[in-house]
This record gives sequence, C-alpha cells and structure tokens, in this order.
Amino acid sequence: MIDLDLIGIGTGNPDHLTRQAEAAMNAADLILLPRKGDAKSDLIDLRRTLCATALTRPVRIVEFDLPIRDATGEYLAAVGDWHDAIAATWATQIAEHLPQGGRLALLVWGDPSLYDSTLRIAERLRADGMALRVQLIPGITSLQALTAAHAIPLNTLGAPVVITTGRRLREHGWPEAADSVAVMLDGDCGFTTLAPECAAIWWGAYLGMPHEALIAGSLGDVAEEIVERRAALRAEHGWIMDIYLLRRTAPP
Repeated sequence: MIDLDLIGIGTGNPDHLTRQAEAAMNAADLILLPRKGDAKSDLIDLRRTLCATALTRPVRIVEFDLPIRDATGEYLAAVGDWHDAIAATWATQIAEHLPQGGRLALLVWGDPSLYDSTLRIAERLRADGMALRVQLIPGITSLQALTAAHAIPLNTLGAPVVITTGRRLREHGWPEAADSVAVMLDGDCGFTTLAPECAAIWWGAYLGMPHEALIAGSLGDVAEEIVERRAALRAEHGWIMDIYLLRRTAPP
C-alpha cells in the first residue's frame, strides 16, 4: 500500500507551509521532487529549500525528470498523454524506491484542488492497479496570495466570482454573469482580447517570493505594461508564474 500525501506548498515561500504540511513532510518515507529542465531550475531549488526548511528528521528525497508535454496537436489530448507519462514515471519511482509500500509525499504548487492535475494523475495509478490511499493537504493558492498582495477582496459585495484559464478567456470572452474573473494558466495574456475600457486588473507574478511583481489599474491603462513586464521577467528568470483578477467596470 502506498499512502500518497499531496501537499499544497503555496507559491514557494516557506512561510506558506502550514503546520499540517510540515507534519506530512516529516511523516514521509519518501519525497519525490520533479525536475523540469534547466529553464525552470528555480522551481526545483524552491522545493529543495522547502525541504531544508521544513524537515526536522531524515527523510529520503529523490529527484526525477518530469516528462515534457507535447505542445503540438489538440490540447486536451496532449495533456492526457502527458499525464499518462507522468503517472508512468511516478510508478517507476515508486517501484524503485518504495517497493514494499510506504508513505510518499509530493509537493504541489498552491493547492492540489485548484487548477492542478496531481489528483487526476494519482487516479491513473489507482486505475492501473496500484494500492493507493490519497490524502490531500491544502495549501495557500496563488489566488489568495494575489488578493493579499494587492490588499483587495476577491469578490464584490454579494457578487459571483469565476475562476478560469487564459485559454478559455481568449476563446470564449468574459464569463457570463460574472463581475469578477480570476484568470490562471495564462501564457498569452488573454486580457488583451478584452475591450480595454471594460475592466480593472490586478496582476501579480512570483507571488510571495523576493522578486514578486505587482501591477494594478484600468485594463486600458496597464495592459501593455503588464505584457512588457511579463516578457522581461520571463526572459530574466527563464520561467514565470503569474495570475490576475479582472473586475468589471463596464459591459465587456
């Protein structure tokens, strides 16, 4: 039996770890840390730092190379194939390092329940016959870190909020009946497809980290600034994690 703890770690700041997260990390027999290539070496470094900060007893830590998603072809099919490959990689690591079973911990950015596929990948292991018991330890999401950094509420009084992706914003426009729209996983600045007078925007990158970047204002006033700042930061660091909140100011 594998007891799999999926541990939300926030945005990489050790202060984002909850006591429950720290306890789960210290209870593990094995912590697997994925490497995503040189371009994202900061991400593995952040996970290493979290382990060095949180662990109070010796826990075996194994790093492995994460499969790369095929960026060509139909998106959902490519993601499905990628998740299959990740599940197979996990299974290989488990067979090698926990052949008799035990407690495995995976450190998940933000929270494992919000726009993260770790739970779906774990279900592939179970479907393939692995005896697996999953526990989810919630973490601080980038959405929480964003609203905290800008010191704003997520919603307006009594009004709904939609959490969506940049891809859906580009393809479908402003979500119906939403006053506030939180946008994640946007590599192409989907806010540029909206009428510039329709919304205010609060944007943040590397939230909770020393190089945190924040921009806020009318979409028409700051959209170009965000696009340019985002490109410069990505070129500087080799990767970027960002998120933004849009608030309707006029019919989109």
